[in-house]
Amino acid sequence: MATQVKRAYKYRFYPTDVQAAELSRTFGCVRKVYNLALQARTEAWTRQERINYNATSAMLTAWKKT
Repeated sequence: MATQVKRAYKYRFYPTDVQAAELSRTFGCVRKVYNLALQARTEAWTRQERINYNATSAMLTAWKKT
């Protein structure tokens, strides 16, 4: 039986101020969309309903306009 060697790598990068601002904005948007989807699914769950991918995708389209 052969033993596998597992390796881990750590990477670090130093973004410029412009890149840091763009990353911050992107992660803020991702967090907002995740929380909105979680809230919608939680509310549907309390009503004993389900929200599928297509419904979530339609909500995302509407959220992009705000």
